[in-house]
Amino acid sequence: MSAAFRKAAKSGQRPHRERAQPAARKKLGLLEKKKDYRLRAADYHKKQNALRALQKKALDKNPDEFYFKMIRAELQDGVHIIKQPKDEVTPEQVKLMRTQDIKYVEMKRVAEAKKIERLKSELHLLDAEGKNPNKHMFFFDTKKEVQEFDIATHLDTVPELVDRVYNRPTVATLQKETLKGATDPAHLKKLAQQRKNQYDLLKQRIEREKAMFVIAQKIQTRKDLLDKAHKVKVKKETTNGPAIYKFKFQRKR
Repeated sequence: MSAAFRKAAKSGQRPHRERAQPAARKKLGLLEKKKDYRLRAADYHKKQNALRALQKKALDKNPDEFYFKMIRAELQDGVHIIKQPKDEVTPEQVKLMRTQDIKYVEMKRVAEAKKIERLKSELHLLDAEGKNPNKHMFFFDTKKEVQEFDIATHLDTVPELVDRVYNRPTVATLQKETLKGATDPAHLKKLAQQRKNQYDLLKQRIEREKAMFVIAQKIQTRKDLLDKAHKVKVKKETTNGPAIYKFKFQRKR
């Protein structure tokens, strides 16, 4: 009974109609429907199949015709496998590649060294991480002087500038001139973060420059070994340095 009721309910429904082309897009022509897409797809595949058939017919037309797949492919278990060409490199080509690699790595290392010097000149290594903090010792004669000691008064500056290790003007200078630079705590915090990022970048560049120096040494050692027939390894190659070899030369008699 439920199926009969569903059929009866559907008989009163509006028929489904696909959306027509909007009035603003009439100039583009009719809106493609699903049946139009199916016809267009079938026509496309029919043409592709015809092209493939014509290509196969052209290949099979002349049995004596030569093309490179005849020598670059082989039949394995009924499947054509393309042979991968073997790279034949002569010792002279290897030496040339080693030389080019050394020049490239050395060029990059010099560029990193210049960037490091530029960063050092901008940062002056102030408040850098890993740097030993400066110590300022004060000497007193009595314990009372130690208890009453005020570092801001002793340094003749304001308490807000005591923590600065650079650009710490005295009270007299502040009375004559205005304090240069940022004074807002939020702005100071932002500047400190930017300075820390710059120090991190400097550290990364220094490590990269050291790694490039080690790579250049390794490439140079391998290049030298191509011309040396008699060699004895003294030290193994590590991540921090190249291998060390001791060469034995034959004396001419």
